[in-house]
Amino acid sequence: MRRGSGLGRDEQLDVGAAYAAHGPELYRFALRQLGDGGAAQDVVQEVFLRAWRAADSFDPQLAGLRTWLFAIARNVVVDEVRRLAVRPWQAQLTEPRADQLPARDGIDAGLVDAWVVEEALGRISPDHRTAIVQTHLRGRPHDEVAAELGIPVGTLRSRVFYGLKSLRLAMEEMGVEP
Repeated sequence: MRRGSGLGRDEQLDVGAAYAAHGPELYRFALRQLGDGGAAQDVVQEVFLRAWRAADSFDPQLAGLRTWLFAIARNVVVDEVRRLAVRPWQAQLTEPRADQLPARDGIDAGLVDAWVVEEALGRISPDHRTAIVQTHLRGRPHDEVAAELGIPVGTLRSRVFYGLKSLRLAMEEMGVEP
């Protein structure tokens, strides 16, 4: 299955190769999140269906294929959790069998979220990025960061505000629900 993408006129997004390279990791990610092998398989199928349908929007300049696929997977898992919350009778109440449990490979939702945030931070201005990293991610006080940067506290607060708006926009452009 090939479909055109943002890769260029001569290059194509090879969904089959992407599935071979990333399908097992996406399955383990979904299984950890949902605890149901069947639902995890459905998530992986939906991820590649959405990727195939949205291949034109994939731009390797914005995000790597793996990051893009995991962002889609995160959204599909959220959709599945919401669906089950509305229709709880559809949720399977059984625990996954031992052979369905994934090998711990270090990929989890927190790590995927960190990759997505890191990718989005790289797309905003350096001033906004510094303000967000120092105040939100490192938890430093605004007055301390402003003094270190040699700017008024109000300017720093403004950079944080507009930086968060830019970060949200960058994540939306990546196809991620912030």
